[in-house]
Amino acid sequence: MQFLYGVVATLLVMGGGGLIFIFSGIYNVSARDEHSSIETWALHQTMHSSVGARIENIKAPDLNNDEMIRRGARAYDSLCVACHLKPGQDSSLIRDGLNPTPPALTKGGHSTPEKQFWVISNGIKMTGMPAWGGSHDEEAIWELTAFLQQLPELSEQEYSAMAKQSGGESASNHDDGHNHEHGDMSAVMTSSNHHEDEAPKDHGSAGERHGEPGHHDQDDVSGAEDHHTGQEGVMTHADESRDHNADGHSH
Repeated sequence: MQFLYGVVATLLVMGGGGLIFIFSGIYNVSARDEHSSIETWALHQTMHSSVGARIENIKAPDLNNDEMIRRGARAYDSLCVACHLKPGQDSSLIRDGLNPTPPALTKGGHSTPEKQFWVISNGIKMTGMPAWGGSHDEEAIWELTAFLQQLPELSEQEYSAMAKQSGGESASNHDDGHNHEHGDMSAVMTSSNHHEDEAPKDHGSAGERHGEPGHHDQDDVSGAEDHHTGQEGVMTHADESRDHNADGHSH
């Protein structure tokens, strides 16, 4: 009985200590506060163990189909570049603000196709990784997975060619052939440092900055050439700078 009482008392103390920790505000949840080495290990190990326990029944199809890879490239350019980068890109505006930092998928060795499929489909809690399975079917998820197997070996030029539509435009503003909306991620795909290297632009009146006539000239946007890849139809750094600084702040 004394042992049982000791176990109960220990559990009560631990539970009470946990509640005190939760409600005290001691833990800093700011994404600007780096995780300790213990926290980093615990989070990564928990994630890998969780995913590993849930992929036993997942069997990857043939991922070497060229059309499958091409569709996956277009989807990656629309959905993933802002966080996971593309060849020739070192950082991005949104990636710099995430903690933990998303893995750079341009470098190999991150995971098996089955794990990648599960993570893309289900997302990861508290990391900013969305569950794309809620808006994409399994075929689309496997297409993304197939492209990820090729991504680490691609040059900037090869990536650009694969991510383009048949009309020669980037996939970031267009669909990938599936019935779902990706949204426009072009404004957060480039390096967050590019504003420091450019002179401020004349943004015009406040009305123009908030979407009233005069904000953009359509011909200027459609004919713009991306500074990283040379693609047409993608916003230039100057265009992005104008959009990001439209709130009057310097980023």
